[in-house]
Amino acid sequence: MRILVTGAAGFIGSTLCERLVADGHAVHGIDAFVGSYPEDVKRRNLATVQQSPSFTFSVADLRTADLDPLLEGTEVVVNEAAVAGLAPSWADLELYVSCNVIGLGRLLEGARSAGVRRFVQVSTSSVYGLDAVGDEARPLRPASPYGVTKLAAEHLVLAHVSAFGFPATILRYFSIYGPRQRPDMAYHRFIEAMLDGRPITIYGDGEQTRSNTYVDDCVEGTVRAIERAEVGEVYNIGGGHTIALNEAVRLIAEATGREPVIERRPAVPGDQRHTSADIGKARSALGYEPAIEPAEGLRRQVAWHVARRSSVDT
Repeated sequence: MRILVTGAAGFIGSTLCERLVADGHAVHGIDAFVGSYPEDVKRRNLATVQQSPSFTFSVADLRTADLDPLLEGTEVVVNEAAVAGLAPSWADLELYVSCNVIGLGRLLEGARSAGVRRFVQVSTSSVYGLDAVGDEARPLRPASPYGVTKLAAEHLVLAHVSAFGFPATILRYFSIYGPRQRPDMAYHRFIEAMLDGRPITIYGDGEQTRSNTYVDDCVEGTVRAIERAEVGEVYNIGGGHTIALNEAVRLIAEATGREPVIERRPAVPGDQRHTSADIGKARSALGYEPAIEPAEGLRRQVAWHVARRSSVDT
């Protein structure tokens, strides 16, 4: 199949592109290099997949680009593009709305005109609010501007499904981690700080829990959605194991062999207190079954950080 992946240079997008190419698909990735971390970091994410003749890449902003040439001949679209991050969304709502909603609207119109056969919209557990515990029927009460824009994006996708029979489905990712994790995300910051011997900052008491999802499991769920998801349905994609932040710090310390120095600060407004993905629907409909537990996943992420440092040093 010919598959368009937006946000292709990101943490998850680049990993997904590698998997799709390995599965024999022709993949076109696009990215606007907008968001929370430097362009050179994102470009490094693409270093491996760009070696494949089955992958092409374009710099394109969904808000302004001529999307028709990019969508021509496309059978599947996976929309990984978004401005992410809870805390920054309080300060720049316009950016979040323009990227996460307006850009999506243009992509939906273009994909509909191009006659794509499958559209996978990536959403987030943040749409549930402070306590994202349960299945897809749980009330949606986002507690941050980021979560609000992602919920608006979901409604926009489902409006296209209802009005036009558009072949879209929605995945709600839960706390993705692993190699290439965004530099602003907690585990990335903790690992880098511990390897440097610097203090780490924990906001709140550290007893907030997350349904951590290793990036390869997340990608597996996304691939299965391309193949099997029902039009108009929403699926939680989680890791199957929930751990507290304090426990994650302990596992990272064990993997790095460093003793963490912790500085505690007040909780961030809108930060989720508990997430625990009920993945029963994805398990039943998609055959999704996460394989990597947090201890193993964090060991792999630490190993990636160490290897990356070694390559820079040499």
